[in-house]
Amino acid sequence: MSQSIRQRLFAALAGFTVLLCLCYTGLALVIAYVTEDMLVQRLLEREAAAVSMRWQQHGKLTPSGSDLITVYGSYLDLPQAVRAHVPPSAPRGEVFTTTGQHYHVLALDVLAACQPQRAYLLADVAPVLVVSRLAQEVGGVVAGVALALIGLALLLAYWLARRLVLPLQRLAQEARRLAPGGAVHFSERDRPDEIGFLARRLETTFAELQAVLRREQAFARDVSHELRTPLTLMHNTLALDYAQPLGRQEQVQLRQSTDEMRATIDVLFALARAEQLPGDVVELRGCIEQCLLRLLDEHPWDASLLALDLPERLEVVGNPQLVMLLLNNCLANALFHGGPDSRIGIAFAQGCLSIQNTVQPGQAPRIHGFAHGQNLLLRLAKAMHWDIVFHPGATQFRVAIHPVRAR
Repeated sequence: MSQSIRQRLFAALAGFTVLLCLCYTGLALVIAYVTEDMLVQRLLEREAAAVSMRWQQHGKLTPSGSDLITVYGSYLDLPQAVRAHVPPSAPRGEVFTTTGQHYHVLALDVLAACQPQRAYLLADVAPVLVVSRLAQEVGGVVAGVALALIGLALLLAYWLARRLVLPLQRLAQEARRLAPGGAVHFSERDRPDEIGFLARRLETTFAELQAVLRREQAFARDVSHELRTPLTLMHNTLALDYAQPLGRQEQVQLRQSTDEMRATIDVLFALARAEQLPGDVVELRGCIEQCLLRLLDEHPWDASLLALDLPERLEVVGNPQLVMLLLNNCLANALFHGGPDSRIGIAFAQGCLSIQNTVQPGQAPRIHGFAHGQNLLLRLAKAMHWDIVFHPGATQFRVAIHPVRAR
């Protein structure tokens, strides 16, 4: 089973604590033993200086004034245990014995009858050793205190590991509980450190991912719904072609279905990219004029039936591509439903763009792509934060568009 980040962090802190404790304990022991040896060596050196001075004054080796240090005139006079570990040429040495003695040896060179002579100072320091005796007498107390400190350090390491990792664990739990399509909010997003930055980036990423998924689902749903009707009409029209050649009405219907599919696909792709298209200031009057010119080129319609009441400049906030698609489909839909003899009026007043067309009394209702696909027009307007309302009637059909005005 994989370990959590808190367990790994606690293991790292605990291991570092124990290692640091062991290193400092070893260092303290080394310093204590080195200090003890340096003290004994310093005593031997002071005694060697005193013996050398007495030799110069009296010409003989006198016994040491310390009951710990013994002066030997030759190497052979040293105890066998010392001679077994310290060679004659060695200036100093330290000997441990199995019988409890602990010797420090210091060689002293003197002149006897103009001939060099080597004497030896031997100190049995076992009675005055402090470190080993201290370890025997208070070792249990020191070990207990050390274990208590290690336990305290481990508790502190556990608390630190839990405190440091808790925000990350909370972030992971909140991310795990996220439901498709649900609201994305992380409680750590307001922190000023890296965890807060990570939470904010995760919020943004999850929100963008859900938006992409929603657009993909909407695109698939719209393709299935909006293209089924024109495809059915085209299929039925082509099926009749096997029985008899297509007449003028069938050809017009086939052409209209093809135009409808092309317009629908343009709108669907525009909606799929709507959140990636930047908003800008758009001259709405210019867009309407371009749409009208395109409408006159593609459809036989008398332009004298058009009534236009727009200000000289009409700046709104939106995406040029979405604005053109919205206007093209509204105008094409108005002309299709009203027929070639319908009057189309376009006016702007009190922040509302009104597009209306007359309908001949008694005319049979006609189904066109955006007549049954008004949801796409609503989504086009919503993508730009515009409002659009449809007002059907017996003698006229009006579309009211409320764009976002440029300041």
